[in-house]
This record gives sequence, structure tokens and C-alpha cells, in this order.
Amino acid sequence: MADQGADQGAELTHFDAQGRAAMVDVSAKDETARVATARGRIVMEPATLAKIQAGQMGKGDVLGVARLAGIMAAKRTADLIPLCHPLALSKVTVDLVPVEPDAVEIEATVKLVGRTGVEMEALTAVSVAALTVYDMCKAIDRGMRIEGIRVVLKEGGKSGRFEAA
Repeated sequence: MADQGADQGAELTHFDAQGRAAMVDVSAKDETARVATARGRIVMEPATLAKIQAGQMGKGDVLGVARLAGIMAAKRTADLIPLCHPLALSKVTVDLVPVEPDAVEIEATVKLVGRTGVEMEALTAVSVAALTVYDMCKAIDRGMRIEGIRVVLKEGGKSGRFEAA
């Protein structure tokens, strides 16, 4: 089954002529405004969500700490993903919204003016924010599930706009 967002005519760019992993040379690309938004969620026991909302978790403000962790992670994506370019990000927002009875929805948007996109930074922000929620709540709920992390919007660059259905 083909990926809904896959560009069937696109070629994989992270391999050289010999098939070895390689960082893409973006030096000839034009700088353009670029933005990417990713979403995901962490599902938990309703009692865990209630404690988060009431501020009753022993480690502190779960959603506030997770928001900061997501922002920090976006800025460090190139340190985590081997072939990502280090980027001077212009803006990172991470929003965590409790959804009763049992989940926290996470959305990250990353912006810059540059030669390469910021999808990986948005995905990393959502992932690390979700992992932070897990870390801060695991003492009372080890069955939490991180789900559905994906890019929902990408704008800028040669390939233009992508919006998930």
C-alpha cells in the first residue's frame, strides 16, 4: 500500500551514487520561508489525565515541562538524527491539550527561512514532548501509549505545500 503523502516521482536523497548514506547538499537551493506542523498524542488512564490537569503529579507541571522539552528537542534535532542539517530555527511552538477522558494531544509548529525543510524538527518536538509526559507520569501509569505522530502540514521549498488529509 502506497503512503498517502509519498511523491511517487521523488528520489531518495540521502544516498550517494554508491548507495552510501550521505548528507544532502543544500547549498544551491534558494532560501525560502518554511514551516512544518506535526501532531501526535499520548493516551493514558483517565485518572492520570485528571492528576495532570489538577497539578497533582509529584514531578511538577507536566504539560509545561513537556512543552519546554519539545522546544529544546526541535533545536537539537541535528544532534539526534544523523543526516539532518543543523538549522537556525526562527520559531518553535509546542501545544499540549488535555482531551478527556484519557489523552493529551500534542502539536508542534516549526518555522525558518532556509534551504531545507523543518519536518524532522516538528516530528522530534512532538516525540520528545510525548516522551516527557510519559517520563513524568510513568510511576502511576506504565501503560501509556504514544500514538499517531505525523506531519500534518509542510510549506515552502521546491515541493510546495503538503497538508495531510
